[in-house]
Amino acid sequence: MRARRGQVGNTMRTLIIHNLRSGFGSDAIFEFERSLVSEGDECVLRTPSADFSAPEVLADAEDFDLVVISGGDGTEASLLYELRDRDVLTCVFPSGTANLLFENIGNAAEPAALAHACRAGRFARTDLGEIGWTDESGEHHVHGFTIMAGTGFDAELMRSAAPNKQLMGEAAYFFAALSNLDPTYSHFTITVDGTTHECDGIACILANNAMIQGEVEIIPDCSMADGLIDVMVLETPYVVGLARTALSALLDPKGKKLGRPQIRTFQGREIHVESSEPVPIQVDGEPFPGAVRSYDARVLAGATKVVVDQLSRYAELAQEGGAEA
Repeated sequence: MRARRGQVGNTMRTLIIHNLRSGFGSDAIFEFERSLVSEGDECVLRTPSADFSAPEVLADAEDFDLVVISGGDGTEASLLYELRDRDVLTCVFPSGTANLLFENIGNAAEPAALAHACRAGRFARTDLGEIGWTDESGEHHVHGFTIMAGTGFDAELMRSAAPNKQLMGEAAYFFAALSNLDPTYSHFTITVDGTTHECDGIACILANNAMIQGEVEIIPDCSMADGLIDVMVLETPYVVGLARTALSALLDPKGKKLGRPQIRTFQGREIHVESSEPVPIQVDGEPFPGAVRSYDARVLAGATKVVVDQLSRYAELAQEGGAEA
């Protein structure tokens, strides 16, 4: 019988899924692996192709004590969604361009420290978002998201930045914004847990996490452990109209004093959005072809089992690891 999982000194079986195309091709994952494994351990490294199937690469996830997902936010979202409700201890490793999911979890970034956290096996139950829509050809899509998904200006930014991310990193988003100064202004009809709201703006975005670069919280106190999805509408017809929002974020990153001008927010478990205009859509930074007029989303509460350390924003929710946990 195998010893308790995640206990320091016991052997572990680890599966690492690493996207070689994410970010700048950092070798940190290999440093992490060296720090993680001990005598008697087994560690399997998989580097899937660009068109990988999450169900295929994670078909045997339950055979391991720990699954490490290494890549950008889009890669990690697809893998975590496949692991939903499977009770698999999972470590999120930052190998992408922005690594927003990792930043929102808040673990120490050093590979050796993260390896130690994995062996300790403490974890938090965290939420996922799920979004579905039918595209212009009639094909239905369903995807999970860990950070944000939505339609409008943000999706257009992701689409414009995609060709330059590998070369320019986060700067690609800045140049994409400069090329999209006149986005589509839409009327959004948003139904949250049965209550309907009417809004106008350049984007409607759903958030499971809302902290971005610079530890700026677009939606104050947004949590991926509250069983809710946050909805925000950028209520301005022009990109320059977001200047007040940007200034408030610069002066008040947590949003406790100045709030978030030009952003209207809601919270709920079940969301339906309709747009007056066809708008582009993105899921965790991954843009999809075409445009949509409506979509549905819901929260998958406590669907994932994510490794956390003492520095994590979710340390207070941590449970002890092990086969019985």
